Amino acid sequence: MKVHFIAIGGSAMHNLAIALKINGFEVSGSDDEIFEPSKSRLEKYGLLPRQSGWHPEHISSDLDFIILGMHARLDNPELIRAQEMGLKIYSYPEFLYEHSKNKKRVVIGGSHGKTTITAMVMHVLKYHHLDFDYLVGSKLRDFEVMVRLGNDAPFMVFEGDEYLSSPLDRRPKFHWYHPHLALVTGIAWDHINVFPTFENYQEQFVKFVDLIESGGKVVYNTSDPNVKRIAENASGDIQKIPYGLPKYVIENGTTFLMEDETYIPLKIFGKHNLMNLAGAQLLCEELGASRHQFLEAIQSFEGASNRLELVYQGKGGRLFKDFAHAPSKLQATLAAVREQFPNQHLVACFELHTFSSLNPEFLRQYQDALSEADEAAVYFNPHALEIKRMQVLRSEEIKSAFGRDDLQVFDNSEAMLQWLQNRPNSDCVFLMMSSGNFNGIDLSELSKQLFE
Repeated sequence: MKVHFIAIGGSAMHNLAIALKINGFEVSGSDDEIFEPSKSRLEKYGLLPRQSGWHPEHISSDLDFIILGMHARLDNPELIRAQEMGLKIYSYPEFLYEHSKNKKRVVIGGSHGKTTITAMVMHVLKYHHLDFDYLVGSKLRDFEVMVRLGNDAPFMVFEGDEYLSSPLDRRPKFHWYHPHLALVTGIAWDHINVFPTFENYQEQFVKFVDLIESGGKVVYNTSDPNVKRIAENASGDIQKIPYGLPKYVIENGTTFLMEDETYIPLKIFGKHNLMNLAGAQLLCEELGASRHQFLEAIQSFEGASNRLELVYQGKGGRLFKDFAHAPSKLQATLAAVREQFPNQHLVACFELHTFSSLNPEFLRQYQDALSEADEAAVYFNPHALEIKRMQVLRSEEIKSAFGRDDLQVFDNSEAMLQWLQNRPNSDCVFLMMSSGNFNGIDLSELSKQLFE
């Protein structure tokens, strides 16, 4: 079958394109900008468009269907041509649902932790050689692509993103999947450009739970009152399975899970990750991995890419990078590092990168989000504000929003690098948090400059 991707460069879109090519589809695509790692990965599989931009002449009647990415606009010339020709147009979540109609669907949703829980489940299932399809939002060790679509796998594991499906389909992606087994991690207001109030944002999770198949199950985090209320008030004949923080201890910089007086060493740390682990364990048990099998496998789990990922460790200290961008994510990540390394100097650097974080009104949500750090800096790229057509941010309003007078604010990445290099480099933990890349800073190279 022949398929064309409009906006092939997106994280999920390019992985789905690769998955379909692996499955024998004839795949083409287009985009007006493709960044790394999408660019290299598309090139590796012979899928990188020869020309940048949109080319309606590539839309032909011999295409079986189109997959439309969120990056495209309603006036996209390729989309208009496809509509005029009456071609079938899918959003990628719609296509994945069609693929998984006859499989058991497992969907992990929530404002935070969903990538890590999905990665944990996938790690355990692969460790024990169980067959499954999947969609995950981050590159994982030992998994070539972020999407796998097999013919024989009995179930599919989805990371359930609440953002919109496509320019034509304004419903959240995870409303497409209709899970038999669902998990909700936590709810913290995000995507304010789409969900203008917290109440509106919460409603998306109410509907997600309502869309669980009859006789299905919802696993939910009892430490989040909003999640607890939504899950426990859900109607229908679904089973409700709660989870919370398991028992653990920290010794010499290693976190141990306590199970029946046995200490199980972990490569991850932080209360938020331990709650993620508890949720993942319940899902795995529902999918056929016993408690013993889960605990055996999870000891080798090193985390998802960019989720408290260790970039450098040496005598001088450590440098971690993390995808944290929402206020609750910053607080959880900082609390985890502080608890794990209580006697080390903690320097936290955060990039305002998302639409929400760059919005002056939403900035107030970050009050005290960096309070755990001994020293803290916030960086934003003025070019990002130009692209998003947003107003200029002032240093004082950022300091006020975070509630920290000693906060360093940078709109120049070189100035931020200079500041970092002047920080203490003995018994120090550097934490770099962003859903972007700090204007292309090489964190491995930065680690060498800081510690070697």
